[in-house]
Amino acid sequence: MIFLLRGNSNFELELEKSQTFTDTRMSKHFKHYDSYVTFMDKVKARNPHEPEFIQAVDEVARDILPFEEENQDYKGVKFFTRMIEPERVFIFRVPWIDDNGVFQLNRGFRVQMNSAIGPYKGGLRFHPSVNLSILKFLAFEQVFKNSLTTLPLGGGKGGSDFDPKGKSDNEIMRFCQSFMTELSKYIGNNADVPAGDIGVGSREIGYMFGQYKRIKGVYTGVLTGKGLSYGGSLIRSEATGYGNVYFSLNMLERNNIDIAGKVCTVSGSGNVAQYTTQKLIELGAKVVTLSDSGGTIYDKDGINDEKLAYVMELKNERRGRIKEYVEKYPSAEYLPGSRPWAVPCDLAYPSATQNELHGEDAATLVKNGCKGVFEGANMPCTPNAIEVFREYKILYAPGKASNAGGVATSGLEMSQNSLRLSWTREEVDQRLKEIMGRIHDQCVIYGEDKENGYVDYLTGANIAGFVKVADAMMAQGLV
Repeated sequence: MIFLLRGNSNFELELEKSQTFTDTRMSKHFKHYDSYVTFMDKVKARNPHEPEFIQAVDEVARDILPFEEENQDYKGVKFFTRMIEPERVFIFRVPWIDDNGVFQLNRGFRVQMNSAIGPYKGGLRFHPSVNLSILKFLAFEQVFKNSLTTLPLGGGKGGSDFDPKGKSDNEIMRFCQSFMTELSKYIGNNADVPAGDIGVGSREIGYMFGQYKRIKGVYTGVLTGKGLSYGGSLIRSEATGYGNVYFSLNMLERNNIDIAGKVCTVSGSGNVAQYTTQKLIELGAKVVTLSDSGGTIYDKDGINDEKLAYVMELKNERRGRIKEYVEKYPSAEYLPGSRPWAVPCDLAYPSATQNELHGEDAATLVKNGCKGVFEGANMPCTPNAIEVFREYKILYAPGKASNAGGVATSGLEMSQNSLRLSWTREEVDQRLKEIMGRIHDQCVIYGEDKENGYVDYLTGANIAGFVKVADAMMAQGLV
């Protein structure tokens, strides 16, 4: 069932219950529809109870299966079939003791998805929602994201269902040490280099790095997102948010749109949302929303540097809730249980988590005149939402391209560690801008419709990411 946005003045969504195949991408390649259905049936049978992973594969399959069939270099070799199967997956128990002396147990994961173009690279997520489906989806997306950066990095992802919220520093340290004791068997600076993700910041990275060094007896860049005092890179914390804004700038400039003065809605209030907001403010845009799992704040006057500094202190140091913003700034509104997408805007930056922007939200954005949607989170827009953006030719940046700034700067951190030097903030920021520009250009090459000039950035990102990995797999033989 697919949500379709009808071209009437009310922009009403209708739920199509017909079995008619209506997806815009596959309708261009209708002769491949049967093979697509057969392929996805096998994926679902092979990966039951993994909805996030199946969704991620489905999104890419609709571009890559026709591309494989229509290109002799890839036809019949089943590169994509091989790419959706992890090279290896590790699942392990993580025992630890809380501050009351009570035994606790969590589950740890590392998904090593594809190493065709370099060592596995991808974050560690600590959150109660973590399971194999989510980590396989993230690792699969990471393969394409890392390929698009043009850096020699494979794709992986890991984490645990451990929740750092409400835990003391000592409890988090004990958990991280236990987690790394097992994870250290499977990673290395030339094999697999994890980074942070949701629930894993500089504190957690520090504890894990110390434990790895203690176990292995070596000082090596096995983790990225490290503190500046022991091998970290400037701009790393800012990189995902900054990179998303840089990518959106490339898209807007190509369409002769000036970001200055544009009203922007940002979801989330963590690292990505904070630095997306910071860069947008710097560029003269007006950010009016932030959110967390409880609801959204709407500040019609705009979030300025002072207000953002308060949000950073609230979320990063006091671990507070975004609703406290309206206590500090009473002219703002708090919308409990709501996401930002009903707030009128020119540009939207979903930066919280997967599947946070649905078809109905996309219809509302279009109705309110939104000109572009740029993903800071991983897969925040549902398939229905993406089809709405396509239908109305809204600029849409998929996360595998637009939020690649984080892993790109992690790659730059690895380079600095190998060279035993540190680049300045300006050097790293310039390299990040250049990488995001190259990613944008690749998406245009593979996603532009020459007839009308519209660029389908999702198709472009999927094919560009696939080609580099597939060519490397071809060169290395059946591995």
